[in-house]
Amino acid sequence: MKRILSILFVVCLGAVVVFSLTVVPAQAKTTYISIGTGGTGGVYYPYGGGLAEIWSKYVKGVKAVAEVTGASVENVKYADRGETVIGEAMNDVVFQAYNGVGKFKKPKKIYTMFCMYPNLYHIVALKKLGLKSIYDVKGKRVSIGSPGSGTAYKTNLVFGALGIAMDSFKVYRLSFNENANALKDGTIDIGVWSVAAPTSSVMDLATTHPIDILNWSASDMKKVSAKYPFYRPYVIPKGTYKGVDYDVHTLSVWNTVACWQKLPTDLVYKLVKAVYEHHDYLQKIHPFARFTTPENTLKQAVIPLHPGTVKYFKEIGLKIPARLMPKK
Repeated sequence: MKRILSILFVVCLGAVVVFSLTVVPAQAKTTYISIGTGGTGGVYYPYGGGLAEIWSKYVKGVKAVAEVTGASVENVKYADRGETVIGEAMNDVVFQAYNGVGKFKKPKKIYTMFCMYPNLYHIVALKKLGLKSIYDVKGKRVSIGSPGSGTAYKTNLVFGALGIAMDSFKVYRLSFNENANALKDGTIDIGVWSVAAPTSSVMDLATTHPIDILNWSASDMKKVSAKYPFYRPYVIPKGTYKGVDYDVHTLSVWNTVACWQKLPTDLVYKLVKAVYEHHDYLQKIHPFARFTTPENTLKQAVIPLHPGTVKYFKEIGLKIPARLMPKK
């Protein structure tokens, strides 16, 4: 009797195992993606958060998250190492990182996924100081941007092109939110932002403290653009920020979502496709997302496209310029 019961138990157990294997589906593999953004006081972070939501919701098997970072320079270094495999960065940093020039001692293994929108150079001071020219930075306390940020990188290039020595003023290296707070409490005289307009930290500052955004002369913009063609003139319309009742003539540089070259073609194809198919959601996060189009990527990209982007662009009928085709 005991033997018969044992046999029945084994048979029943086997049936349960077989039933379980037939009705429980295998777990699909999940791909986790970290997106290098910037500080919380700029546009990179909310924009990156929007990308994470789109990809997590609409790309099967993907879970994406936006990471706070030091921004452009850090992001291309992380992408090159395959850490945060996708990062937002300004095109000056992207160009020099890919080509291994400037402060980059060797080329970084990155490609363009797509271009985002133009960043605008804000040189901000409290109105009570009466500063009007970029050259008024001399002898002042100036925050040039946080360490590893595209803002700091750009400031070094731009000021150098104008002959403004970094030792002609006292350098601070603060994030966007820290810039605003330091201007409020008088710790610094001038804060620098390279960001889409309007940006929350400057808007917050302008609501409590009258500000000026310093204008560029046409000759100074021409001088910088001649040396660095990725910097181009732009006008921030009057009224963009409270109390700034004049057009601000300044420089712009486009932003790129760059990625590790080794990311699979099909993965990048699905990610890029999802971004353009849900472009309306990005525009709800920031109006400058209206610039995030395939056509602007083809016009503004400064390094080759990832093969996954090429696949999607060809699918929608776009012709890829030879300069943007990835390496074989």
